[in-house]
Amino acid sequence: MKLLVDKAKFLKSWNMTERSAGHRSTISVLSGVKCEASDEGVFLKATDLKTSINCVADGVEVSTAGSAIFPVKIIGEFFKKAPGESFTIGVEKGKATVISGNSIYTFSTYPVSEFPKLPSSRNAQPFFRVSCGDLRRFLDEGTFSGSPGEEFPQYLSAGLIQTDEEERVRIVSTDGRRLSMSQGSVTVEGEPDQVLLPLAGLRELQRAISVVETNEEIRVLKDDAQVYFLTENMEFSVRRVESRFPPYEKVLSSDRTSWLTIDRELFIETLERAEVIVRDFSRMVVFMISPGGSLKIQAKAPEVGEAFEEIPGECDGEPLKIAFNVRYLLEGLRALHGSVAHLSFNGPNGQMTLSRPREDSFMYILMPITLPEEETTEETQ
Repeated sequence: MKLLVDKAKFLKSWNMTERSAGHRSTISVLSGVKCEASDEGVFLKATDLKTSINCVADGVEVSTAGSAIFPVKIIGEFFKKAPGESFTIGVEKGKATVISGNSIYTFSTYPVSEFPKLPSSRNAQPFFRVSCGDLRRFLDEGTFSGSPGEEFPQYLSAGLIQTDEEERVRIVSTDGRRLSMSQGSVTVEGEPDQVLLPLAGLRELQRAISVVETNEEIRVLKDDAQVYFLTENMEFSVRRVESRFPPYEKVLSSDRTSWLTIDRELFIETLERAEVIVRDFSRMVVFMISPGGSLKIQAKAPEVGEAFEEIPGECDGEPLKIAFNVRYLLEGLRALHGSVAHLSFNGPNGQMTLSRPREDSFMYILMPITLPEEETTEETQ
């Protein structure tokens, strides 16, 4: 195999592919990227056995067809640091030679025969079609509430993707203490269905489509084992989780006693300052809401200090004093796409729902921290 490579164009494809390699795997071949060159072009493939990617490599001219598996840590690092704007790659008898200007480097490659066969969408069933921009938003807003580890039950570290008869898709996640849901219009293909995918795989998908044009359409297909996300130049697959997601619809409630509409960026900045005080203590911030007034925020930690801020917002309903984990609250606000946040509360012990004003396309449900009875009965100062 011999290739002439335009460095800048090639690295876009390489960077997207190498992230899906099994960097922590004890199987050495999984820590490499398979490069296949033929008259049809050059394809880069990688897998960690949970997710897989197969994409077209841009900026590569094929002089001699062939295939090789390049170790990410060695050859991949050199691709990025190679001098000049182009270089050639030649592979023969398990050795790769990279020539860039007057520099010549030789590296060992992995045996092609040991690379696993990747899942293919060839016989998969259509699920739905969506623009890349919308899918990025659904993933940003719908997956952050799950647990990042491989928890049990498995749904705690997985995201639910669900279509319905109204041509919508929902992406939902929960860690048992909170729940996030993002939804929007898509083109549903086939009967409405739902799949459960690991959050780690969905995080990799987010990174893979981060370089895809916002308006480009992504086709989503599924079979009994995998879900496939296809763009014009890439096929990304995620292995399904064999578990059942809880009936989350039961916690989606419109009941409210107090509500608040506030500038999202201002709210985030204020909470970040309060977090400095409590992040190594309770992580608790207290809200004091007065109808017709502004929002008062208090955070305190023994031997550290205390923060008190008052910021403008449209407050209505009943007076309320309520506390939350500031990190969980910030994660919801950072995930929300939009400049204005709407929060509704169902009493001092009921759930808080974060959304966009007058929209149901995003919901983040968070339970409060129980305040001591004497604090809840104190009057807002």
